Amino acid sequence: MSSSASNVPKAVFPPKGTTYQTADEWYTVLADMQIASMLFQHNDMVSSEDDCKTKYVARQLFRRLAKGGRLSSFGFAEDDWSAGQQDAETTRLPMPHRGSPFPIWPDNFRPANVMFVLDPPWWLLLDVPEMWDDGIDDWTSVYDRRVQTWFAAMEEAEKDTDEQSKHKTTSATIESRHPLLPLSAYMRESWATGRFWLNYAARKSWAFDAIYWKYLDQNFFGKRDENIPMHELWKTRVHLLNQERGAMDMVQIKMEESKERVLVEWDDASARQRLAHFLFE
Repeated sequence: MSSSASNVPKAVFPPKGTTYQTADEWYTVLADMQIASMLFQHNDMVSSEDDCKTKYVARQLFRRLAKGGRLSSFGFAEDDWSAGQQDAETTRLPMPHRGSPFPIWPDNFRPANVMFVLDPPWWLLLDVPEMWDDGIDDWTSVYDRRVQTWFAAMEEAEKDTDEQSKHKTTSATIESRHPLLPLSAYMRESWATGRFWLNYAARKSWAFDAIYWKYLDQNFFGKRDENIPMHELWKTRVHLLNQERGAMDMVQIKMEESKERVLVEWDDASARQRLAHFLFE
């Protein structure tokens, strides 16, 4: 998330070089930044009061799940809360153990952007889903066919690696009681369960809303009325909020800002205080 592109004050971002001990911490910070982007970004962030409420409800629900430690287990065997897990017909893979070693996988072929989430790469189609000419549904359909080739190639490479190392003892089996499962298996499950979309939306503020309501919300909370238009989807989930409902004055703030259409320069203290109000901290 770029502060220059969204006009989010740098003071509300975590300091450069910050690291996180758990996936839950990482998801919570990303959820905070999704709210910060909505709060501070001016000009065309929202199109109507209903649109603003829909975006606000999605972000607060996402943050609640992150703060509650639920997003890190989503789609794994340990997921005992999501509607998607309740509908699952097969046993899912366990979460990787925190103490286990893991392979480092450079997504963009450079060490500056090292990813080790267990998701297949989005770049198989060379274009992001939110910019796909024929829409996200078509991107998903095309990607689903293309990613099968990726999985098959990974499985073949893993098979070759296993053959070479089956007589060797590795640090993964000596130092951990939790042997590593094939990365291809985790990637397959990520795509099947929606973890792929969870991690993509968490990192992409400009794609968050479309992906949240299309691929995550019903996986989290169950079916909703399919006849409700996108900008009114907040009505289907607002009842799940508690104290967050009391801070929906953000809606009025954003609507007033949309009339003025001017950028505001925030001092560091005021920016942090404003964000803290909507994070209930």
